[in-house]
Amino acid sequence: MINIIQIKVRGYHLDIFQHVNNARYLEFLEEGRWAFFDEFGAGTELMEQGLAWAVVNINIDFRAEGNFADVLEVHTQFSKLGNRSVTMKQRIMNAKTDTLVAEADVTYVCFSKEKKAAVPLPDDYKMKIQKALEESD
Repeated sequence: MINIIQIKVRGYHLDIFQHVNNARYLEFLEEGRWAFFDEFGAGTELMEQGLAWAVVNINIDFRAEGNFADVLEVHTQFSKLGNRSVTMKQRIMNAKTDTLVAEADVTYVCFSKEKKAAVPLPDDYKMKIQKALEESD
């Protein structure tokens, strides 16, 4: 499963050099993950169980600049499944030029609000994530 959203670069996304500020890419990536989880269906149900996805690691490689009025596509998919964690691969592409702007690996843990600690993923989510991984191979 892969989810793709589009974001148009606005003036407030730019830095002094007139290209997208590096911190804005974190917001673009997060928007992509929220859209992915909306489609995947892993938000409200987990919260009702007292669980949440907590980001524990983000690695971003910047490849090209994003500029004012560019339309950027954020591609999001699962890439790795652990007992308590899941890693997502994200790519930001310039929709007009098909240029890779940035790519990131984001690791989440399943976090129990009650225990204030990472806990194993519920079995139904592990199976659902595994299926999504197999579909994207």
